[in-house]
Amino acid sequence: MTALSSFTFVRHIDGLHHHFERDGERNGRPAFRRTDGKVWCVWSPSDGWHCEISDGLVTARPLDGRADEPEPPATVWRSFKNDRSYLYDLSLLGPEA
Repeated sequence: MTALSSFTFVRHIDGLHHHFERDGERNGRPAFRRTDGKVWCVWSPSDGWHCEISDGLVTARPLDGRADEPEPPATVWRSFKNDRSYLYDLSLLGPEA
């Protein structure tokens, strides 16, 4: 199996895409940075897989609770920030799909 190098979150409501690429490791697992540099998708012992912004605020999690896999799970994720919340599919690209 090839290690995951990138993926895209695709928003359910309008198909908006957010592309993430591998950028080092955090807590012994791969870390992924959104290509615009504003959001990280990382794993931690306390939060499992999640997305966070620069101040460490968690902004998304897998909806089905599969937060302890070796890589971010290809499942539905829910984002939340301020009064907004959206559903996204984590979509694998290229050879990882």
